[in-house]
Amino acid sequence: MRETRILEFKETITNTFLKTVSAFSNYDGGTILFGVDDDGNVKGLPDVKQACLDIENKINDSISPQPNYTLEIQNNNQTIKLIVKSGIQKPYLYKSKAYKRNDTVTLEVNTLEFSRLVLDGKNIRFEELPCKDQELSFEILHRKLKESIQIETFNQDTLKTLNLYDNVNGFNNAAGLLADKNHFPGIDIVKFGESISIIQKRVTFENTSVLDVYERALAVFRDYYQYEVIQGADRKKMEKIPEAAFREAIANALIHRGWDVDSHIKVSMLNDRIEVVSPGGLPSGITAEEYLSGKLSVLRNRNLANVFYRLGFVEIFGTGITRIKQLYAEGLTKPDFEVSENAIKIVLPIFEKNTNLTEDEKVIYKLLSKTMLKPISEIAPYVPFGKSKTTQLLKAMGKKGVVTIEGKGRGTKYIIK
Repeated sequence: MRETRILEFKETITNTFLKTVSAFSNYDGGTILFGVDDDGNVKGLPDVKQACLDIENKINDSISPQPNYTLEIQNNNQTIKLIVKSGIQKPYLYKSKAYKRNDTVTLEVNTLEFSRLVLDGKNIRFEELPCKDQELSFEILHRKLKESIQIETFNQDTLKTLNLYDNVNGFNNAAGLLADKNHFPGIDIVKFGESISIIQKRVTFENTSVLDVYERALAVFRDYYQYEVIQGADRKKMEKIPEAAFREAIANALIHRGWDVDSHIKVSMLNDRIEVVSPGGLPSGITAEEYLSGKLSVLRNRNLANVFYRLGFVEIFGTGITRIKQLYAEGLTKPDFEVSENAIKIVLPIFEKNTNLTEDEKVIYKLLSKTMLKPISEIAPYVPFGKSKTTQLLKAMGKKGVVTIEGKGRGTKYIIK
């Protein structure tokens, strides 16, 4: 066994375990095994019954409010299993501080995380809090609703139906995000040239409706990743990256990000890919595996997601990641997804169809560049077969018209055609 985010070992009983009880109660729950060393070896406790009483007393006297937990004696009366469940009366405090798990380490939460726990304990989301701006207009939202679902009448009742306004608190933060002008961050887009040291364009869309931010980001995308090809009397629109995938990535970033973080969504546009990084990480209650598999969706901004759904921008049940994967089903290079504690990153590569490459050739293809010639010495060490076979595969790819081969002998180099 080894320690994880939801499993901790304690060889003896000291007060340090109480920080982890706070962390498990505040987030996804977890287990602490007493009488087990850091390597997962059973060392045993001298008196497990007395140890159970000590653990129970320490928790009851030190954690506030009372957490939900159970104790079990295991391994022939040698160890104790403490199971702590995620609580609903957050935050759970030890010595007036709240804790969280970061991999196998227990840490005190920062001010932002503490505020989120307080709201979670009250079953309130940030988007439901009263907006600090109450003089708001919604011309963009009105226009979009009229275009998408033919809503002609737009008034306070419309805003109430969309859960953007109530008579007691007025406009909430979700309303502020959709308002024509607001105080929220938006999207920062950088278009790079041949390298990240060359910036061709930089533009930031902020303090305006997220619907406007969404459309303006799409306009920049079309400038760089779409073009027309004339075929006889017809013009055919071509896409370097599927627009539908970019739409999903941007909509996903807008409706799932943490809006209590004063940071822009970062969009990096490069020659071979687009990277979309949204701040805030995953909402509580969903793991990275569940998020990436599309099996479970936890909406951080439910009211905002509902508006995007009504306008036809997204599927409300969190199918964005799955749809992006499906759009690249026939692509040679697949999209990539990275989830960290404070951010989610989606990488959309240039779409290239599988051109009858073998599985071994695909391995090599992923190591090649469209802009830089590479010698065999920069390819062979990173593939699971020898230099000779790598060279043969590159020659075969050259014959298929996928790779351009330049030079001879030791000076031979390869580049994607």
